Amino acid sequence: MEKPIVEDERSEIVASCTQWSQWQLLDSILPTGGFAHSFGLEAAVQTRLVSSPGDLETHIINVLDNTASLLLPFVYSALKSPDIETWHKLDQILNATLTNQVSSKASTSQGSALFRVAASVFTEIPNLKMIRDASLCDKNVCFHHAPVFGLICGLLGMDPESSQRAYLFITLRDVVSAATRLNLIGPMGASVMQHRIAVVAETVLERWMDREAGEACQTSPLLDVVQGCHGYLFSRLFCS
Repeated sequence: MEKPIVEDERSEIVASCTQWSQWQLLDSILPTGGFAHSFGLEAAVQTRLVSSPGDLETHIINVLDNTASLLLPFVYSALKSPDIETWHKLDQILNATLTNQVSSKASTSQGSALFRVAASVFTEIPNLKMIRDASLCDKNVCFHHAPVFGLICGLLGMDPESSQRAYLFITLRDVVSAATRLNLIGPMGASVMQHRIAVVAETVLERWMDREAGEACQTSPLLDVVQGCHGYLFSRLFCS
């Protein structure tokens, strides 16, 4: 005869399963389209702004700092209130903030893919599918990535600090991956560089985390300009 599961044991099982879901959200195998974007790195290489390993590391750090200052506030605001009204408002604010067509399109493409995957995978959270289904017919909803990520983190029960660190982690992971595919650095060198930059990323996180969406700003406007040139490149490997 099977031993009945007591309430404390059931709570531990639920908590453990939730943690597995949180880890899966960061898994590179999750088909969200992040590896189709270089965060302006491809354009930076072709415009000679990145031409050496030192330039590459500086570029990645600038991308992290700009991501933290501009997008972490939207992640934080969305996860604090993971409901459809707050998310719609943040999505519209970010849509007005991202005036760069290339970065805006990349954000909506990745956000839409992330929401579609999350609603299909994390079926234990019915609110994900309910919010997505209710928003698909709303022409004012753009599905920008940062608010979507924050909303999902909030519904998965992730704490604010871990959620914002996770957002910087996937940004760092994707830019380093793009550098590898552009043959700027080898796989082993990329892993070493990612580990080295993680120390800087933690400093960046401490400087910009826990800010409201109204405090979002750009720290590296040149990155915005360079990424906007991506559509004019003669040959392109990435979407942005």
